[in-house]
Amino acid sequence: MIGIARLAFAGLLAIMAMGTARAEDALKARVGVLRLSSSAPVFIAQDKGYFREAGLDVELKFFDAAQPIAVAATSGDIDFGVTAFTAGLYNLAGKGVLKVIGGMSREKAGYPLIGYFASNNAFAAGLKTPKDLAGKRVAVTQVGSSFHYSLGLLADKYGFKLAEVKIIPLQSLSNAAAALKGETVDAALLPVSTARKLMDEGGAKFLGWVGDETPWQLGAVFAAPKTLTNKVLVTKFLGALARADREYYDVILAAMKDGVAPIDEQTKPLLEIIAKYTNLPVEQVVGNCAYIDPDGKLDVKNVDNQIKWLQEQGFADKGFDANAIIARDYVKAD
Repeated sequence: MIGIARLAFAGLLAIMAMGTARAEDALKARVGVLRLSSSAPVFIAQDKGYFREAGLDVELKFFDAAQPIAVAATSGDIDFGVTAFTAGLYNLAGKGVLKVIGGMSREKAGYPLIGYFASNNAFAAGLKTPKDLAGKRVAVTQVGSSFHYSLGLLADKYGFKLAEVKIIPLQSLSNAAAALKGETVDAALLPVSTARKLMDEGGAKFLGWVGDETPWQLGAVFAAPKTLTNKVLVTKFLGALARADREYYDVILAAMKDGVAPIDEQTKPLLEIIAKYTNLPVEQVVGNCAYIDPDGKLDVKNVDNQIKWLQEQGFADKGFDANAIIARDYVKAD
């Protein structure tokens, strides 16, 4: 009996050792993201174990603005970045130290994500719609950020000059929200997740959604060339992310109506995951589900337009286009 017990114990140790070996064999990956619904597939892949099942040990690193994520990828502090395009990201990519490897969030009509918000005083003084932003003090995270670009598109649409807008770069979403509430700016571009608390407390007024005014490819997945030399790592990461992209689209986005996702047996588990990582209640997440292509495709033509616009404004270096910064081995293009 003792011999049998010893054999059983030895077998248990062997099984435990195999499990430990498998865990140790997992490829480690650090992923930079914002706590926004625009990163929903990353949260789903992490929480539901899709990364783990692909043989990855993923650590999520959270930031408060998009540009620092691009810098962290080039410095080696993270392996992959998932965030919005910025002039800074494009400049790094134009120098060859970053490559775009996939698409992520898009500004699209009917899918609330980034909004235009007015301070109470500015609203009372006549700032009622996005086209009224000409001549106003508008908070953004950084010069050349996705928020800045959105303002440029709005200026083009309504025929006013971007130079007429006093851009106030405040480096983070929390700073921009505080400035809006404190009446030191007239307006701000903010993700609805950041602005919701302001609106609930009566600290700001909603003017409109960027996606309804000027749809565009907002976010992407990117990495430094050093990371791309590990093709197994990149393939596993993108494969797990693609699985989450499809599930997010089929379960949540396909069920949305009038910009709001229903809470039911199918959607609730995914909505709870997004709520967990964005630090929001599910009841707020339902109206804050960013559009993401179900196949993770990138609108390359729009990316090229962004680069040209930023170059014309002097925010991005000249001498490169979308083709120069995209890793065609991995990108699925529209």
